[in-house]
Amino acid sequence: MHTVFYEPVSSGTFMATAATAGPWSPLAQHGGPPSALAARVIERHERDENKRLARVAVDILRPVPVDLVTVRARTVRPGKRIDLVEAVMEAKGQEVLHARAWRLATSATVPVVTEGGAPPPVPAARGREVAFPGGHTAGYLKAIDWRFVKGAFDEFGPSAAWARPTIPLIGGEELSPMCRTLLVADSGSGVATTLDPRQFQFMNVDMTVVLQRDPVGEWLLLDAVTTMGGNGSGLTETRLSDEIGAVGTGLQTQLVAPR
Repeated sequence: MHTVFYEPVSSGTFMATAATAGPWSPLAQHGGPPSALAARVIERHERDENKRLARVAVDILRPVPVDLVTVRARTVRPGKRIDLVEAVMEAKGQEVLHARAWRLATSATVPVVTEGGAPPPVPAARGREVAFPGGHTAGYLKAIDWRFVKGAFDEFGPSAAWARPTIPLIGGEELSPMCRTLLVADSGSGVATTLDPRQFQFMNVDMTVVLQRDPVGEWLLLDAVTTMGGNGSGLTETRLSDEIGAVGTGLQTQLVAPR
């Protein structure tokens, strides 16, 4: 197993390692690592310490290959209190991923408003070995520490799991709260598997994460449910929490088709 998800090649260019490979193919990245990489580039673009990333919306235009990728960012809407920043990822001469992020001004005088109690504790030990029936588990799925508190990857229906990466996105760098969230939140659709992946493909074409506050610590709880309309489209809704309480929500649109 590689020790990082990406190795920097030059400014804005990165080589994806085998650790980025998703469950559908060892040649295509899981949505989490490239989403986190795009957010990293956005955060470093015209950085403003008085603003934070509150929402990142990612559109996956086509499978992101486990190969060389380049990312560039631009400010779409500059402002004193609100910025909209966009990142575009390319691989093999094609645009493969777009990300748009709202950066909002921070304030220490706004009260906390939340709902729900404390989340369940992180299990002290890992459960059984990661399993994704018929899928590739030697890449991304092995690079994340999974602790299920409800369900499992090979059980179908709503599930909840604590997750933390075991390797850095890029060597020598600490993950920001939003990057850490995007790295694992894209797994909501896998945590809440509804259909047998040996019979159906359910691939998300996007990922939207909204954080009302930055998560604290290395663990993130994905409490996810997937619903399908019987017409080839699905929706995964993931409640995101740290060990203190709720931090935000993730939404994914899925293409569902027989294999």
